[in-house]
Amino acid sequence: MAMQDRVYNFSAGPSMLPLEVLTRAGSEITNYGGSGMSVMEMSHRSKAFQKIFDDTQAKFRALLNVPSNYKILFLQGGASTQFSMVPLNLIGKTGKADYAVTGNFSNIAYKEAKRYGEINVAANSEDQNHTYIPTQEQLKLSPDASYFHYCANNTIYGTEWQYVPETGNVTLCCDMSSNIMSRPVDVSKYGLIYAGAQKNLAPSGLTVVMIREDLAGNELPFTPLMMNYKTMIDKDSMYNTPPCWCIYILGLVCDWLENLGGVPSIEKIKRNKAQMLYDTLDSSRLFTAPAQVGSRSDMNVVFRTSNDDLDAKFVKEATEAGLTSLKGHRNVGGMRASIYNAVPTEGVEKLCDFIRTFDKNN
Repeated sequence: MAMQDRVYNFSAGPSMLPLEVLTRAGSEITNYGGSGMSVMEMSHRSKAFQKIFDDTQAKFRALLNVPSNYKILFLQGGASTQFSMVPLNLIGKTGKADYAVTGNFSNIAYKEAKRYGEINVAANSEDQNHTYIPTQEQLKLSPDASYFHYCANNTIYGTEWQYVPETGNVTLCCDMSSNIMSRPVDVSKYGLIYAGAQKNLAPSGLTVVMIREDLAGNELPFTPLMMNYKTMIDKDSMYNTPPCWCIYILGLVCDWLENLGGVPSIEKIKRNKAQMLYDTLDSSRLFTAPAQVGSRSDMNVVFRTSNDDLDAKFVKEATEAGLTSLKGHRNVGGMRASIYNAVPTEGVEKLCDFIRTFDKNN
């Protein structure tokens, strides 16, 4: 399938997948590797699928340099299920945890954690409508917290942590759903990292968790079977049927990233795309990008004109030009261009041209 049949899709998730991944999956969809069946039809206990599973896990580990004392789990339920799993499994140590609230999803995670223990808000950027990320100095840390939780990138407000919080002996937990694989990560600084797959990794339905082994096995006594990290580690994510197709696609996305030169290469491409778009917006007369410089996201670029009707006109005309899913989240309005790994540089160039033309005409 040629690119000309496809739009440039700036959706916040589920989002664009690399064309060559889709093409390869399409060519194998009815007969995977001579098996005579689709990956979607295979027993998850079959040798063929076990190989897909093991290979995908190994590729993922290599791309992010995940240390050997961390388990990589392929789970279901989205990042939102992790909002409950994290406290259920980790808060038991002291009954307390620290949460940084820097956007919609970190706020939901904080509210959910309050069911299971005493939660301290280490920072809240709501005072400026979540347009900034707090500095290290602004974090109010509790030395007796079981863990510190934050969300690395805020898709709705377009902000991203540009540093790793220093929390002393307190375990660091991070929701990296929307910027995983877009930059190198020192996994050893974290106790646990989780990510819903539908932005940078695979279709929706898969959640990847990286957990340091010693953290599992301390769950609260009423933790449901399926929400216990130990259950999932003991059965290598296969206590029940895993999201087989999504795991297979993740393996193809890992191959695609590897061929590009891995995470350091995609980081350069990503930086270039984001810089180009922010420069275009900053030099326009019509558009503003509310996220503060220094806190701006490389993944989700939020912008607007001063007028709702003009915003609607922009979204409509952009869609007609093959630049889709640019409407902002209902919480903030305006526009949002999600430029995840699979969005090609050419798509961002076309969007920049469109912004310049729209700016001139209006």
